[in-house]
Amino acid sequence: MEHAKALAFKGIMTLVGLFLILTIGFGVAFWKVLLLTVVIGAVSYPGDLFIMPKIKNMPAVIADFVLAFLIIWFVGMAVFEPGTPAALAAFISAAVLAYGEYYFHFFLATHVLPANNKLRMDTQ
Repeated sequence: MEHAKALAFKGIMTLVGLFLILTIGFGVAFWKVLLLTVVIGAVSYPGDLFIMPKIKNMPAVIADFVLAFLIIWFVGMAVFEPGTPAALAAFISAAVLAYGEYYFHFFLATHVLPANNKLRMDTQ
């Protein structure tokens, strides 16, 4: 049940962030934002569970930023309308998502991951 809450938290956070930047800011269709949300969640959540406890929060946030940037950029080049600056949209979106991931990692550490992980110890 905790994983369902964490996935819902991450999915809503990602969807809202991408909607604000990509749909409102760059005119990307909502279904494309929804597609990106699913892809980013499917790729990054396992890393949040298995890699993030082994490293501290900021390196994990940086890794999430790079991963989101690359996914949005490459998928964006394929599905965004011609003329949409995919790299700029990806950079801004990844920055917004990284900000949210910083807090999401604390949620994972306190609600989902085992008590002996490094991030949990960093939050106390």
